[in-house]
Amino acid sequence: MLWKSFSSIILSSLLVSSTSVGSSRQKSFFGSSPFDLSSLPPNFNFGQKSPLFQQQVSKKYDNHTGTWLKTASMPELENYQLRVKEPKLCVSNDDKTYSGYLDVDDDKHFFFWFFEAKSKRKDAPLLLWVNGGPGCSSLLGLLMELGPCRVNEHGNDTFPNDYSWNDDAHVIFLDQPLNVGFSYGSDRFGSFAAGEDVFAFLQLFTHLFPEYGTGKLHVFGESYGGHYVPAIAKAIVDNNEKIVNKNRYESSMLKQLPLESIGIGNGMVDVLEQYKYYGKMACNSSYPPVLSQEECDKIDSYYPSCSTLINACYKYNNVLACVPPSLYCNNNMMTPYYNAGLNPYDVRVKCEGNDLCYPIIGSLTTYLNRPEVIKELGSDINTYESCSQKVYQGFLLNGDWMKPYMREIPRLLESGIRVLVYAGDADWICNWYGNKAWVLDLPWSGKDQINEAPDLTWESYNAASSKNVSSGEHRTFGPFTFLRVFEAGHMVPYDQPEASLDMINRWLNNKSF
Repeated sequence: MLWKSFSSIILSSLLVSSTSVGSSRQKSFFGSSPFDLSSLPPNFNFGQKSPLFQQQVSKKYDNHTGTWLKTASMPELENYQLRVKEPKLCVSNDDKTYSGYLDVDDDKHFFFWFFEAKSKRKDAPLLLWVNGGPGCSSLLGLLMELGPCRVNEHGNDTFPNDYSWNDDAHVIFLDQPLNVGFSYGSDRFGSFAAGEDVFAFLQLFTHLFPEYGTGKLHVFGESYGGHYVPAIAKAIVDNNEKIVNKNRYESSMLKQLPLESIGIGNGMVDVLEQYKYYGKMACNSSYPPVLSQEECDKIDSYYPSCSTLINACYKYNNVLACVPPSLYCNNNMMTPYYNAGLNPYDVRVKCEGNDLCYPIIGSLTTYLNRPEVIKELGSDINTYESCSQKVYQGFLLNGDWMKPYMREIPRLLESGIRVLVYAGDADWICNWYGNKAWVLDLPWSGKDQINEAPDLTWESYNAASSKNVSSGEHRTFGPFTFLRVFEAGHMVPYDQPEASLDMINRWLNNKSF
């Protein structure tokens, strides 16, 4: 989810040095020296290298958790290692789950939690999920939305989620960027920063567990995931091309990742289009108005100046051009809504409790801070924070918020990678009007056709009524689909779990809505 704390950003924050918000140079995957895992002590140092040229998988004992970990490395990924354990949380029976870290050198550590498909289908797809923020943990998606369990209101246990997305797909929840959730390391602010690391993670994970790499790969995200998902997809496509070129001349243990699709739920993707619709969503949507027409007109009055600043960001795509619209547009166009005490993620309800408006997030945070849970997951750090204010401010002051990540999507579409943009129609901050607008405005070979295509009804089965019900409407041309989800806010699986499971199962199996 997107943070609603723009008014707390003060001018003194601009004094943050450029080195604190810059991203470090990404090292090449195609190096020559792997780690010697057999020599690693329990308190390993991942800067140590070995002259050995072989793929390695081993087991090492970890003193922190008192359990055995699997570890994996590959020659071409000389700066990376994966370590894994099997937590006894969130699943029952013989369902497999793994948690652990992707370690990059000795200063970056990305936490993940994986769940096997309940269907046990051999060619089940692999779905990577990332939440937004920027700075919010993907464990929000796991324990609040689409994972196999949800946290209870007391934060002391979980209960099964009958509508988990791992019904027929293997699902990985990845805490990224750094210093989000259980991930930690040297700060790197920017949506492209983790793309290369995610590619390395997927290579190592499907090497260590080849049985989970036999199906197609799908990358999904929510909210600020509208930045992350295109950036991750770009890294996958770029590196797939490098692997093809490398293999023409010499052998490589790296394999192309079979990226089949990406999905963005209530995403922030193209702010130039999306910011047009804040006034409309507050006063003239399919739901009752939540602000006066005067207040909505005031919000809209800021858009011309806002769009001028955003266009400069789109043109120059740097910090100096992209920070001003972040501060001007967010403070002026969003503050009236927040000041009214409204929930920016759902126009139907007031904001409850803290900035994130959902008390269950407090319960989730309590659960993940329980010492026995931290130990069972194998976390290296002993505290969990659902959303990081430091990461949020770092992204904002790095100009990342306003950058045009939709520019990565036409390349995907032209190469046949399917793209699903879905939006709960009660969300305000990343509302369905704005999401549909950028979809129809996107320049690609099918632009005219998707603009001319009709909106069709999507029906899904409803157990309570024992019949199909109207769950939304969709517009599709070729590999591109926009889906409006009725009666759902910012987090579709949270508000409409049954319909969201129908949505994801249809999409992953390439069935029409």
